[in-house]
Amino acid sequence: MLRRLQYWSLAAAASFVMTAPGFAGECQSGRVDLRGSWGQTGFSVEIADDEQERAQGLMFRKSMPRGAGMLFVYDQPQPAAFWMKNTLIPLDIIFLSENGLVTSVHENAKPGDLTPIPGGDNVFAVLEINGGLARRYGIASGTQMRHQIFSARGAVWPC
Repeated sequence: MLRRLQYWSLAAAASFVMTAPGFAGECQSGRVDLRGSWGQTGFSVEIADDEQERAQGLMFRKSMPRGAGMLFVYDQPQPAAFWMKNTLIPLDIIFLSENGLVTSVHENAKPGDLTPIPGGDNVFAVLEINGGLARRYGIASGTQMRHQIFSARGAVWPC
């Protein structure tokens, strides 16, 4: 009887995990998933999709949880460059095309540095995460991102 209970408990847990949003292929507005030959990871994100939110970004924050980030979204692909004015923590800045493909990564941007960090001419979204995590996870050009913003744009990893 005990073995049967353990089996059903494990089966129920496995069923829950496989249908949880991160595993079921559903996108959540407050989460991005990334995958590549290195594996898969995800981050809880705040969305900055208007000019004021993009201008504020992560300025003046003293810390950010390891599994968190900010996703900057533009209306159309465009030239984009970031700087670290009033940013207090080192960040990895990940530039993406409109189909969710990472086009470039700038690692460990220096807090307070006013030097522009160019992302290219056709940037649709930018993910900022804690400095050093892109290297730790293997996030590089060619990595795929899943989020609902890419769904109507021929996403390389659709929801």
